[in-house]
Amino acid sequence: MTKSYAILKRARISMKKFREILKYFSLDIEATKIAQLTGLNRNTVNKYLHLIRARIAEESEIESPFSGDIEVDESFFGARRVKGKRGRGASGKTIVFGLLKRNGKVYTKIVPNCSRATLQSVIRGKVKFESTIHSDGWKGYDGLVDLGYKKHHRVQHGNNEFANSKSHINGIENFWGIAKMRLAKFRGLSKSTFYLHLKECEFRFNHRGENLYLLLLKITKK
Repeated sequence: MTKSYAILKRARISMKKFREILKYFSLDIEATKIAQLTGLNRNTVNKYLHLIRARIAEESEIESPFSGDIEVDESFFGARRVKGKRGRGASGKTIVFGLLKRNGKVYTKIVPNCSRATLQSVIRGKVKFESTIHSDGWKGYDGLVDLGYKKHHRVQHGNNEFANSKSHINGIENFWGIAKMRLAKFRGLSKSTFYLHLKECEFRFNHRGENLYLLLLKITKK
């Protein structure tokens, strides 16, 4: 065991076994199969998958602010909508706000609502003022230029407009589709577990095309 791996400080598994778990996780193999491949107890595997996802989430939160062309949008995850409740007023769902740098990375955050104060607080904390923001016509995005952002282009989904000559949010909408498809296979997640799995979706998207195993080795040493 190597002391530099804080994740193994009180572990009862060897570094070799931990690296096996990390390798299979990077290949997106489910916990039951990992337990079979490593010869470890399913609960032990789940414990380390949880710790790996927690490290991924920590790394996500310290990512540098975004700049350039940034798409912003919200999406709703979870239970089927309550009859009569639609769109941003839908109840029984987890609201996730997302920022995506075109041809780059995405950042997601669970938010309590879609109010102007909530959404713009996240934007101010994660997007540099010299950026150009692209959004839909939701009133929560009103006043971004007044806050100091260079430009703000909008696409009016309410008018059946999904792209125009200046703007679209196809990138962030594509990410929502990928994330929902991935999370559906878990057949229900608690709110605390949902956050870690959401951040895993973000991590896999942001590092697509990279060697995830080597990257995970690096961040789990911290």
